[in-house]
Amino acid sequence: MQKEAILLNGGYCNSLTQYSRFVTREVQIGDTPMGAHHPIRVQSMTTTDTMDTIGTVEQTIRMVESGCEYIRITAPSIKEAENLGNIKKELRLRGYNVPLVADIHFTPNAAEVAARIVEKVRVNPGNYADKKKFESIDYTDAAYQAELNRIYDKFSPLVKICKEYGTAMRIGTNHGSLSDRIMSRYGDTPLGMVESAMEFIRMCEDLNYYNLVISMKASNTQVMVQAYRLLVQTMVKEGMNYPLHLGVTEAGDGEDGRIKSAVGIGTLLADGLGDTIRVSLTEDPEFEAPVARALANRFEKSRSLKVGTLESELITHNPQLVTYNPFQYHRRTTTEVENLGGHQVPRVIINLEKENLKDPAILNAVGFNYSALLDKYNLSDQACDMVYLGDALPSFSFPGGLKQLYNYQTWLGLADQQNCHPLFNLADFRSAEVKDDKLNFVKVLAEDLEVEQLIGLDKVVLMLTTAAENAMQTIRHAFTKLLAADLKIPIIIERNFDGLSLEDFQLYSSTDLGGLLIDGFGDGIFINADGISLSVINSTSFGILQATRTRISKTEYISCPSCGRTLFDLQETTQAIRARTSHLKGIKIGIMGCIVNGPGEMADADYGYVGAGVDRITLYRGQEVVKKNVKTANAIDELIGIIQEDGNWIPPVGS
Repeated sequence: MQKEAILLNGGYCNSLTQYSRFVTREVQIGDTPMGAHHPIRVQSMTTTDTMDTIGTVEQTIRMVESGCEYIRITAPSIKEAENLGNIKKELRLRGYNVPLVADIHFTPNAAEVAARIVEKVRVNPGNYADKKKFESIDYTDAAYQAELNRIYDKFSPLVKICKEYGTAMRIGTNHGSLSDRIMSRYGDTPLGMVESAMEFIRMCEDLNYYNLVISMKASNTQVMVQAYRLLVQTMVKEGMNYPLHLGVTEAGDGEDGRIKSAVGIGTLLADGLGDTIRVSLTEDPEFEAPVARALANRFEKSRSLKVGTLESELITHNPQLVTYNPFQYHRRTTTEVENLGGHQVPRVIINLEKENLKDPAILNAVGFNYSALLDKYNLSDQACDMVYLGDALPSFSFPGGLKQLYNYQTWLGLADQQNCHPLFNLADFRSAEVKDDKLNFVKVLAEDLEVEQLIGLDKVVLMLTTAAENAMQTIRHAFTKLLAADLKIPIIIERNFDGLSLEDFQLYSSTDLGGLLIDGFGDGIFINADGISLSVINSTSFGILQATRTRISKTEYISCPSCGRTLFDLQETTQAIRARTSHLKGIKIGIMGCIVNGPGEMADADYGYVGAGVDRITLYRGQEVVKKNVKTANAIDELIGIIQEDGNWIPPVGS
């Protein structure tokens, strides 16, 4: 991928170390405009049957009162599209003037009805007038253009209706529902996602329609971030600056859903991208808006909006500064030092210096479960790799596989330095006469990093930290310096998140550390957070690595947030599947309420559980259908049977 128009923040700002928002055009959606200088807006989606007018209205009100500014409602057919008028009327009678968004898949006729009623329609270019049968087709240029002409004829009536009624439109690409046509030419890639949207944008502009919002959603955070970045670069090259709606599809629930959403959405917000956001949780929809608002508020408080032409925010390619490709994941190459860096997975360090170091049970919280009866430790799949003890000395023996990190002077005084390593500042390391002959840690402030001082360091891992408010950009800038100098020293990223609520801690740490890991930066993470329990810090650390696909330590659930198309209880089903399969480390299971994104997102999962009708489930292996029309009561057992047939089943501990 050429880098001639890459913006230096690893995203789309005009500075490596300052946050500024990518300036987009204003789009009017009812009485709540977005883009341009407006605040980041929050959207969510109802889960009720759209034909249930009162149920949908009451859920919408709960969503609005939780902070939601746009309400998306599914319209799978003309009858649901027509009922949007009744829902809108009832909401207005109750005093709620919230803009409604009709969600359309497969049915252009429903879209044309809805566009006359609601403030915005969402169309998916992968299935609006295209198809997905997982067929590979070798198109000639003429045949490909003929397909575009066919789509233009199918799509243009909707565009003309939107122009006439002043209705906005979101062109929402989903990684899981790219058409066979796009897949055949561009593959299952961020480029394919971008081109899928750009084709529809160009058609809209040909019809002089510009009231557009664009999204690039995926359940894989790496793909999602790369697609949005590439979209912006592509739009800029074509003189466009449409506002962006951000979201991670099928993020899941609880801690996992929040971490995964923050990794994807937060990374892009830090890049200065995003005008509306939706956090897609497999929970009641009113729980989504507060999470989205917390992410948005962090950047609303510190943003410095640049005024002027779009071109003024671009920085021309400079090989001395642009040292990595933000459109494709490639982990920074480092030299391995004692299982840190190189091809090793990113490591997790936990701070124990303020804990009770007289009781070995303290290690239970970080994955080393101590048995007093047997006087031994049992390791979980999320056992941390190292603990920081500072100047504190434990009165019990640590597990043999757990490294200990001490401040340098304390380390010097240890009678037994086996598995123990020193932490220096740079000046002390250079002047020290005694060093560890295997592994030394040197702490450096990212804003003070000078590569000349690091040349020639041996048996060293840097611990890179910052006190800057714009922490991610500051640390990313330091990494670009190391890349430009071709220094291959492994890096542990240290961040402090003191004084935060539990949810803000999860969101902020996932944004700051996840964004760096997605760009290939970091050989380990070290999170400090006063007031947050050790177990939460440990699980969040591993959750961030899992969400960025840099280290897998548990089963991953690609679980959709439900909508009016869903014909079973997604929350209950997700929990039931999790209860039976959560011990299958490394397995990815997709749990989808309907066919819309199901088969496509199965391409990113090992197994899939997809709603096919009332009391009927289709089971997948990857994107291949294995069993159809399975009764819901038997579906989980049948799913486990498929996993067993493939040799991927491991009996739960104690079974």
